[in-house]
Amino acid sequence: MTEGIYAGLLEALLCKDPQDKCLAVDRLHQAWQSGERVLDTDAPLLPLDTPGRPPRPELVDPRDTPKRSLGSSEGRAVMLHAFAHIEFNAINLALDAAWRFRDMPRAFIDDWLRVAHEEARHFRLIRDYLRDLGYDYGQWPAHNGLWEMVCKTRHDVLHRMALVPRVMEARGLDVTPGLMQRFGQAGDSRAVDILQVIYDEEIGHVAIGNRWFHFCCAQRELEPRETFQQLIRDYFGRLRGPFNRPARLQAGFDEDELTAMEHALC
Repeated sequence: MTEGIYAGLLEALLCKDPQDKCLAVDRLHQAWQSGERVLDTDAPLLPLDTPGRPPRPELVDPRDTPKRSLGSSEGRAVMLHAFAHIEFNAINLALDAAWRFRDMPRAFIDDWLRVAHEEARHFRLIRDYLRDLGYDYGQWPAHNGLWEMVCKTRHDVLHRMALVPRVMEARGLDVTPGLMQRFGQAGDSRAVDILQVIYDEEIGHVAIGNRWFHFCCAQRELEPRETFQQLIRDYFGRLRGPFNRPARLQAGFDEDELTAMEHALC
């Protein structure tokens, strides 16, 4: 009997061990692509306040996460650990999107399962390097801001696409080039190479969010720019800048929208 995709997504989402979760995502992505998984729309849909995750890292307020200089090996490991945590959360984020929003086209599952697969690769790249440095994922506290926004937007796919890929993940496009430069100045070429892989693929992830946000706006006959601005006011008040215009343009933002976003920072 062919297994259902939603059952598989939930199983991967609830998996607590990072290595097992990554393997589950890889297998599910391959099975979905090869047609070994079918749509099982009758699978139960749960609130799911907490995804599967290991007991560590300890989750703390963002203000209480460790800060270190990139001038030391430990300081670079702390920064890489923060990236690893973002990527681990991003696996759960992508799985949740594919699993939760069942009124979307089949291509929505294609996109977000691919994102989960790529995020799993990102996580492993960083974790492997942390281990080579003598550390591991879970060693330092981290915050849960990304998953908290997933929970806040689980009632509406338009809100999710607007605020997680187009705001929180797009922020990574703004800050990663500067961090790559700092790692390079510290002589850490392996970290630079890893962050370059992540950066390049995250442009595609934000583009996926952009595409589905515009799809939802078209479905509901909403003007995308006004809708996005209203959601920003409702959830955040205002965005943080500055913005990486070239990367955001690659990811599907347009010039006029970026100019309006920049003016809103003034």
